[in-house]
Formats: sequence, structure tokens, C-alpha cells
Amino acid sequence: MTDIEIPYEKDRNLHYRIFEILPGLLSWSLLFLPIILSFISISVAVIFILGYLLIYFVRTFGFDFRAVEGYLSMKKQLKLDWNKLNEDLNKGIIDESNSTHRPKWHYQNLSRLKTYETIYKPKDVYHAVIIATVNESLQILEPTIKSLIDSEFDKKKIILVLAYEGRAGKSTKDRVDFLLDKYGKYFYDSFGCCHPPNIKGEIIGKGGNITFAGRRLHEYLDNRNIPLENVLVTTLDADNRPNKLYFSALTYAFCVVPKPLNSSFQPLPMFTNNIWDAPTLMRVIATGNNLFYIVLTKRPHLERNFSAHAQSMKALVDMNFWSVRTIVEDGHQFWRSYFHFDGDYRVYPLSIPIYQDAVLAETYLKTIKAQYIQLRRWTYGASDIAYIADKGFFNKNSKAPKLDVLNKLLRTLEGHVTWATGTILIFGAAFIPSFFHPTSFAAYELPLIVSRIQQIGLAGLIISVYVILITLPPRPPRYKRHRSLIMGVQWVFTPITSLFFGTFAAFNSQTRLMFKKYLTRFDITQKAVVTSKGIISTASDPSNNNEN
Repeated sequence: MTDIEIPYEKDRNLHYRIFEILPGLLSWSLLFLPIILSFISISVAVIFILGYLLIYFVRTFGFDFRAVEGYLSMKKQLKLDWNKLNEDLNKGIIDESNSTHRPKWHYQNLSRLKTYETIYKPKDVYHAVIIATVNESLQILEPTIKSLIDSEFDKKKIILVLAYEGRAGKSTKDRVDFLLDKYGKYFYDSFGCCHPPNIKGEIIGKGGNITFAGRRLHEYLDNRNIPLENVLVTTLDADNRPNKLYFSALTYAFCVVPKPLNSSFQPLPMFTNNIWDAPTLMRVIATGNNLFYIVLTKRPHLERNFSAHAQSMKALVDMNFWSVRTIVEDGHQFWRSYFHFDGDYRVYPLSIPIYQDAVLAETYLKTIKAQYIQLRRWTYGASDIAYIADKGFFNKNSKAPKLDVLNKLLRTLEGHVTWATGTILIFGAAFIPSFFHPTSFAAYELPLIVSRIQQIGLAGLIISVYVILITLPPRPPRYKRHRSLIMGVQWVFTPITSLFFGTFAAFNSQTRLMFKKYLTRFDITQKAVVTSKGIISTASDPSNNNEN
């Protein structure tokens, strides 16, 4: 069996270090390439810059097309009666006397089930929900639990686990106990799980917390003789609030996919809980993320685990749950699963949202810092590049198809390099040749040509902005109409947010990997809630002080 654990720092050999250095080396090289080419050949420099921009803008139009397609898919799926569709799966036939709308793919799924060796029925499926918390306030946690209670799925088939950090102190335990006492009666069962601090071999992070809770859940299920293969585990952050259709749609997807135990399921992350309260720059980032994940539902071959996701308990137990050695346990879970199943694994997108918070702290400066820290953690996913290469090409026990591994490796590498360099090259590269060759006609014309290409690209931006605006929740009464106008024009700040948050965070992460300055602690994103009494904020991360 393939060893799927990330090697400790002391065990990372030469080839592992080469691939850790590679994304940063490529990003820094690509950043300076227009300057280098300008000295070598002005023609080559111009061709390179134009080629890069044309490829980028062609991809942008494809992005906009999928944004509309993804939005329409989400809208359709939110109108479906998933419980009725699940009833059809339970019966194995469609009750035509029932007037419930059934899409064509439902008939196809029902027919295909007859060819499966193992058929899972919705009536046999349980859901376990692990909510990870450190020190988030009641105002953050309580609405999350209420969203589970509001679900249209049978709550008596849901097990609630509140996974909290022992290092957060007594106040967090009291908060968890209060919530379990108040809301536990609505579920099949519920319990808290305290993750002890300073477990050997673990970094401070979410992975250790939910893994510890997963092992406790495993014991719980065994004691009650609940089959592991019938349990789907969804991991949520404290602010993640599933749409009321989520569990019903997830149950359906689990029962109709060909290999449910070799699969995970990715709902649609939508950062809209507090979108009207967040500052402008954070709104641009949050709604841009919404658009990205809407598009990703139409590109299933690129789906990866992110934030809230679901996987079979049987698979989790077999692969020892999540990684406790990385701060990006969600995205890394894809690669653990991929190599555990020797490449026979995939993520299925669900166009059903799980609503999350945009970054917001009690002051603007703290919000900016929290946003940067969050994006630095996301861009640290570049650390998976060395892991993919190591497990895919240097592990003799790996049976994952080499060509597929190579394809995934190159896509991942390209994504992180583009994350770091894309904004700078798009908005700045055209001016470099003319700076070094002010008398060159080609260098002089390049910014003008690029400007025209960017003007065409504005049409695509309008489409994207429209999709974003129609997916926003209603404006709260406490805000006047002019805030809606600001929502539409805030996109002029996109270059700023892309540069100062995306680009800088990506270069930070990749440069750290180059020089072995690893991120070994999960810095939680500080959260705040705007109420009639003012802003209620999460306390500082206890891992940053002496509280245990």
C-alpha cells in the first residue's frame, strides 16, 4: 500500500526539495523573463508578452461562459425536490403518479444503478457533521448549527460532532457544552470532542483537530454497529452554513455515483454570510472566490477538496482521516485520497451552496491582516507539488497512472505559478520593453495593443459582475441603497486585491518553500459579526499566546 503521509522536514530528500523549490523558481523566473527577453531580443519579448496575454484573455472568456453555465446549474438544482428523487432511489422505480419534476439525468442514474455491484439506498445513509472550532463566538457557531436544523433532510439521520481545541481553554468548552445542551436533541446524536494540545507529530492546525474527532466518531459508530460505508462525513468550519438542500443532494449523489467509497463530494463555497458587512476590498476577494467556485462546478476534472467537503467514513478510516502535518488539510485531502486509491478517485461537484463568511475583523487593519493570512494559507497549497511528484513518481508502491499524475502535477504547478505572476504580467509586462527600448516601434505599440485587448476583456468582466450580483443575498435594512451601487462598481479594485493579496501571498508561500521556511501553524482567520450592538469579534488565536 502507498504511504500517503507527508514526510517530516528531516525526511525530505533531494528530489522532494527540488520540487518544493520548483514553483517559486518558476514564478520568480517568469516575473523577470520580460526584462531578460527585452535585453536579448525586443521582438521575442513582444511576442512572449502578447502570447501570454492572448492566452489569458481567451481563457477569461471561457471562464465567463462557465460562470453563466454554473449559475444556471445552481439555480436549477436549488429548485429540485431532492427528497422525492431519493424516494425514487429507495424504491428503484419512478412513481409517475407523483408530479415532482425529474430531470433527464435522474432517469439515467436510476437505470445505471441496475448495473452496480453494490447499491446504496438513501434510507440507509447517515451523515456525520464535524464542526471544527477554536474560539469562535456563539454569534458565529450558533447560526451554523441552526442551518443544520433547518435542513430538509431527516435530522435524526445526522450526527453532530463539535471538534474543539483544548488549547483554547475553558471558555470554548463551556460554549460547546452550551450548544450541545441546547441543540443536541434535534439530531440522531451529538457530542463534543476536545483535541489535546501538543500531540507528537502534529502541527497546530485544523487537520489534527478533525482527525482526532474522526477517530472518536469511528469508535462511536462501531459501538452502535452503524456500517462505516453508510456514513458520509462533512467537515465544516465554524462559519460554514449548508443550504437546506445540501444533505438531501449529497445523499443522492453518494447513492448514484459509480464508486462512492472512492469519491468525495464538493459543495459550492459561497462567501456571502456577511458580504454586506465586509469592507470593499474583502468583498471583491470574497465574491471573486464565489465566481471561481461556480465556474469550477462546470470543470469537474479540476475539482479539489476545499473547506467544507464530504467523504465516506469507510474511506476516511482506511486512509487514517486527514493529514495532521500540513496547514492545508482540505486541498491536500484530494492528493491523499488520490494516491490511497491508486488514482481511482474523483471529486464530484455539487451545485448546492455552503455559505461562509467573508473576512471581517473588528478594525480595518486587522481585517486586511486576516485576509492576507487566509490567502497565504491557501497559496501554501503549492507545498502539494512536491508531494504529488514524490508519491507519483518516486514511490515504488504507487500504482497511480503516471500520465495522469503528470497531467495533474503540471496543472497544479501552472495554477500556482499563475497565481503568483498573472496579475503583474497582465497589467505591467507590456510597459517593460518600451522602458528599455523607448525608440522601438514594436515596444511603443505594445501597450496600445494590450490596452485594446483589455478593453475587449471588459465585456467578460461585465458578465462576471452580473453573475456575482445576482447571487448576493438581499441587502440588510441597515444599509442604504447606495451600498448596492458600490457592490457593482467595486470591481475597479480587482487589480489591487489581486496584487496585494493574491500575488504577494503566493510569492510569500512559494519563497518560503524555496528556503525551507515552512508554515507549521494554522493561523485561524479572525472572525467578527456585525450586530445592532456593534461588532462582536473572535478572540485571538490561543496558539499565539500562553493560554492552554
